[in-house]
Amino acid sequence: MSSSALIRPVALSVRSPHVEVGRLVQEMVPPPRFDGVRFETYEADPAQPSQAAAVARLRDFAERKAPQARRGWFRREPAAPAGGVYLDGGYGVGKTHLLASLWHATPAPRERKAFGTFVELTNLVGALGFQPAVHALKDHRLLCIDEFELDDPGDTVLVSTLLGKLADAGVRLAATSNTLPGKLGEGRFAAADFMREIQGLSARFTSVRIDGEDYRHRGLPQAPEPYADEQVTRAALQTPGSALDDFDALAAHLATVHPSRYGALCDGVEAVFLTGVTEVTDQATALRLVVLADRLYDREVPVMASGVPFDRLFAPELLAGGYRKKYFRAVSRLTALARDAGRRNGAGGAA
Repeated sequence: MSSSALIRPVALSVRSPHVEVGRLVQEMVPPPRFDGVRFETYEADPAQPSQAAAVARLRDFAERKAPQARRGWFRREPAAPAGGVYLDGGYGVGKTHLLASLWHATPAPRERKAFGTFVELTNLVGALGFQPAVHALKDHRLLCIDEFELDDPGDTVLVSTLLGKLADAGVRLAATSNTLPGKLGEGRFAAADFMREIQGLSARFTSVRIDGEDYRHRGLPQAPEPYADEQVTRAALQTPGSALDDFDALAAHLATVHPSRYGALCDGVEAVFLTGVTEVTDQATALRLVVLADRLYDREVPVMASGVPFDRLFAPELLAGGYRKKYFRAVSRLTALARDAGRRNGAGGAA
């Protein structure tokens, strides 16, 4: 980097992007990070045969046509359920890679395939309304849902009902999660009233287990050491497309921006620089940071930071709570982005 021409970084904490509702369905495609992934680029671990088996299952799923009802003179044979596959595995075993590969491999026009996270799907319903969302998706060949999470009892009912309507219309479903479908919600809700809804959703999918270690943590179990404030600021001033923010100011600003707009918040940003990262103890703040981490990871935006390292970002009581899977995923992704920043700046952490 040259110090002769300083960059004027943007501040995410002052951006308030507006996203037209009409763009929401059209933008339900794999994130830029997964533009080029295919089944052929997935490196199955020979020590984990379930990985190669999952690729074979998904190839077959991509090629199969949705079943059609058949009529005869004396009887009508009902169509079989549209069906779905549910990729179950730990963090970083390549579930999103495989889900995006399925989207790319399915022989259908882009406008008849949709890909989004569970949160993005619930946001779509919130923006359009339930029936308009069903109408917008019912003619799709495939709906891929990444990181299926049941964070709220209302979302359990909402998404279960939506997927039931879409499956009945012939839409094929594919999802990833870190929990088996029949165990969704376990450890989060005590209310047995929602188990019927969860089990009904489970019946829509065939579970495909993917074993393996988190590739982001293989040999790299800890987040890199943080930089000094001065190092972060200096690097931001020398990096084109940089965003420089005080961590507390950004965390407070996220509360004023709907999570469906966090992607737009990052538009045009090539690298994020944060000063004064502190441990987060508030759950609402933590969950918003999880969504931001997902959007940055999708776009492969490196993150250089001062303060506490990312493996200490969330307070121990949060990591022990019902949303721990989300927090561990965010730590995994932020750690990967911090290492990207370290390589970009020619160092692994503070000097």
